[in-house]
Amino acid sequence: MNGNAQPSPFSRPKNASSFLFRGSEAARWRARLYFILFFLAVATAFLASLLIDWPGSSNLKVQVGDISTVDVRAPRPVTYQSEALTEQARAKAAASVPKVYDPPQTRIARQQLARAEQVLTFMDLVRMDPYASEEQKLAWLSNISDFKLDEATARLILSAPEESWGVIATETVRVLDLAMRSVIREGELENAQRRVPSLIGFGLSDDEAAVVTTLVQGLLRPNTFFNAERTEAAREEAAAAVEPVERTIAAGEIIVRSGDRIDELDMEALNALGLLSTKRTWEDYVSSALLAALLTGVLMAYITYTWRQFWASKMHVLLLGIIVIGFIVLAKLMVPTHTILPYLYPLAAMAMLIGALIDVSIATVATLTIGALLAVFTGGETEIVLYGVMSALAGALALGQAERLNSFARASVWVIVVNLAVLAIFRLPLLEVGDQNGLSQLAIAALVNGIFASSFTLVVFYLLGQLFGLTTSLQLLELSRPTHPLLRELLLKAPGTYYHTLLVSNMAEEAADAIGADSLLTRVGSYYHDIGKVVRPYFFIENNRDGVNPHDRLDPYTSARIIISHVTDGVDLAHKYKLPTAIVDFIREHHGTTRVEYFYHKACQESENLSEVDESAFRYPGPKPRSRESAILMLADGCEATVRATNPATVEDMKEVIDSVINRRLLSGQLSDSPLTLRDLSKISESFLRVLQSIHHPRIQYPSGVTAPTTQAASHLPAAQPAPSA
Repeated sequence: MNGNAQPSPFSRPKNASSFLFRGSEAARWRARLYFILFFLAVATAFLASLLIDWPGSSNLKVQVGDISTVDVRAPRPVTYQSEALTEQARAKAAASVPKVYDPPQTRIARQQLARAEQVLTFMDLVRMDPYASEEQKLAWLSNISDFKLDEATARLILSAPEESWGVIATETVRVLDLAMRSVIREGELENAQRRVPSLIGFGLSDDEAAVVTTLVQGLLRPNTFFNAERTEAAREEAAAAVEPVERTIAAGEIIVRSGDRIDELDMEALNALGLLSTKRTWEDYVSSALLAALLTGVLMAYITYTWRQFWASKMHVLLLGIIVIGFIVLAKLMVPTHTILPYLYPLAAMAMLIGALIDVSIATVATLTIGALLAVFTGGETEIVLYGVMSALAGALALGQAERLNSFARASVWVIVVNLAVLAIFRLPLLEVGDQNGLSQLAIAALVNGIFASSFTLVVFYLLGQLFGLTTSLQLLELSRPTHPLLRELLLKAPGTYYHTLLVSNMAEEAADAIGADSLLTRVGSYYHDIGKVVRPYFFIENNRDGVNPHDRLDPYTSARIIISHVTDGVDLAHKYKLPTAIVDFIREHHGTTRVEYFYHKACQESENLSEVDESAFRYPGPKPRSRESAILMLADGCEATVRATNPATVEDMKEVIDSVINRRLLSGQLSDSPLTLRDLSKISESFLRVLQSIHHPRIQYPSGVTAPTTQAASHLPAAQPAPSA
C-alpha cells in the first residue's frame, strides 16, 4: 500500500515511507529530480540575496571626498569601534604632552661667565687705551662677537667713571650668574632676556642699569635643550593609553546629508552599517555559498525526515519553492539599509501560507531559515530577528489550516501582540535615554505588519489555490454548505443517496480523525462522491421507493454500465460546477477498479459459457485510491452499503461485516496505491464500528420465545435487497 500515492493537498501520513527510495523506478527518479531542482533553486536564491547588491540594498559606491547626492540614514542602531575617532583622540592626547627638555647644563653657565670676564676685560682695555681715538673705541666695542652694542650704550661704557665701570662689571657678572642659574629653554631666550632688568640691583643708576642689562642680555644663552626622542616616547605612551572610542548610531540617524563631502568618519559609519558596496573576495563567495547550502539543506533535511513523500508531489515542491524564494527576494528588498521597512517585512505571511497550504512544522523550519538570513542582513540585530521569527511562528500556529475566515483575524491579532511584545522588550529600556527612532512609529509598524500579513496571506492563499488547483480549507467549507447547487440537486433528485452520503461522510470523517488524515477534506469529498447518481437516481436501490426494480427489465451488461456511469457522470458534473481536483479524485477513486459483483454474477448465471462473460465490462475504470482520504471513503462506502444490506443483528456481526469488507478491498489490491498501513486499517475498522453501531442499532438476541420490544411494523420489514450501486 505504498505505491505511487500522491499526497492530498492538505494531509500527509505521519509515518510516511521513503518515497525517494521506494515505489516505481519512474516515481523515484521524479522525486529525486524535484529534490535536486528545489535545492538548486532555493540555494541560488539564498546565494543571490547574500552576494548581489539589488536596487534598494547595500549598493552605495562612494569614497572619501565624494559629494553625497542623497541623505543616508542608518537602517538600524549600531555601536562600533571607530578607528577615525580613536585616532583623533590619540592624536589629541599626544599633542597635549609638552615637549621634553634635558636638565639645565651648568657647563654653559660657566662658559658664559668666563666669556663675560673676557668681554669686560676687553672693554676695560678699550676704555684705557690712550692711543685710540673715540671713533676707534666705538668701532671696537661694536664688533664684539657676542652681541652688537648700540652707539649710545658704547658711549656710556666709554664715558663711565672708573668707579661706575667697576660697579657695572661686578653687577654684570652677578646678574649673568643669577640668570644662568634659572632654566632657559631653547627657543625661550627672549623670555629670559626680558627678565634681566628685574634681576639688577636697585643701587645702580639708570645708565649703569641700562649698560648691565645690555651686556647680560647679550651674554645669555639657552642652558636646556629639546629632547626629541624623549618627547616622542612620551607622546606615544599617552596615545597608547587612550582606549578605543566607540561610536553609537541610532536607527534613523542621518549619517551623510545630501551635498556634504564624505570624509573618513562617514565612510567608516557606512561600512559599519554594511551600506557600502565593497569588492568581494573568494572567501566571501565561499562563505556565502556554504551558508546558502546550509540553510537550504536544513529545510530539506527536515522535510525528508518527517515527510519523504513530499518530494513526490510536484505541486507541493513548486508551491514551497515559490513561497520561500519570493520571501527571500522580499527580505533582500525590505530589510538591509532600511529603518522602518524591516518592521513591516511580512515573514508571518510566509509562515501562515506554508502552514495553511502545506504543513505547520515545515512552516516553522522555513521561518527559522529566513530568520537566519535576517540575522545576516541586519548584522546580527537580535531585535529584528526575534520580531520577525516570533510573530511568524505565532501567526502560523494561530492560523493552522485556515478552516475559518475568522482564523485570519485571530492570526492577525496574535502577530500584532507578539510584535508589540518584542518591541517592548527591546525598546522600553531606551525610553529613559530617549529613543530617537520613536517607539510610537515602531508600534504603528507592528500594527500594520500584523494586519498586512494576515490580509496578504488571505489573498495569496486564494490565488495560489486557484493557480495550483489546491483545495483550500475555505473552498472545502464553502463546498460543505447544504445550499451548494449540487448538494441541493442530490437531495431533491436522489434523497436516498443523499442520506447514504451523510452516513458515509460521518464514518469517513471519524476514521480520518483516528489516523491523522485530513478530516475536512474527507468529509467534503464524501459529500460529492456519489453526485453522479443524480443523472439516473432510480437505477440505484437506495432511491427506489415504489418497490419496482428497473434492472429487472435490463440485461446485466446494461445495468452494470448504468451503475458504473455514475462515476463518469459525477466527474462531468464536478467539472461543470468547477469542483477542485481533490474532490474530483474522490469521485474517480471511491470504487477504484472494483467489480459490480451483483450484475457480474447475474451475467455468469445467464451465460452458458463463463468464458464468454466480459469481466472488464463490470469493472469501474478507476484509478485506485491514491490518498489516505479517498481510500477511507472507499472503505466507508462499502461498509455502509454492506451493513445496510445485511442488517447484522449484533455488534459482533457488524464488526465481522466491516472487517470482511476491508479485507476484501485489501486482498483485491484496491489499497495498493494508497499510503494506508495495517495499523491505520485497524483504527478505521474501529471508527466505522462506532459510527454504524450508533446509527443502525443492532438488535439484541433474545431467548427463544421472547419477543423483542419492537413495533409491529418493524417486525414485518422486507428483507434487504442487494444494492446494485456499490
